[in-house]
Amino acid sequence: MNDIKRNIKLKNQPHDLTVCKVADIGVVNLNREFYFIGRTDEEISLVCRTEDVPECTTAREDGWKGFRVQGMLDFSLVGILSELTGVLAKNGIGIFAVSTYNTDYILVKAEDFDRAADALSEAGYAVE
Repeated sequence: MNDIKRNIKLKNQPHDLTVCKVADIGVVNLNREFYFIGRTDEEISLVCRTEDVPECTTAREDGWKGFRVQGMLDFSLVGILSELTGVLAKNGIGIFAVSTYNTDYILVKAEDFDRAADALSEAGYAVE
């Protein structure tokens, strides 16, 4: 097992998540504890707890669960997300990835969550 893999710990995120699109960022409650917003010239995407989804989404997909890579990842580290998602791909598990300044989040469909946790554990990652 390589040193990076040995040091990577994944924490299960306890809440149900939704990936959606909104027409106006103003409908997003920025006081909520957990959300990601991505804005491009084509869309505004939102990942949040399912109970916090704004009423006026333009598209929405419920049923996601997540893993957080624990700790702060140095920008010089290469291939962490690639290795993690590679394990899931080999097991036929689709993902939705989100990165923050500190770390990465990997979302999988809820029905694949236990299988994803098992696959990552078997590959040598510590899953809490």
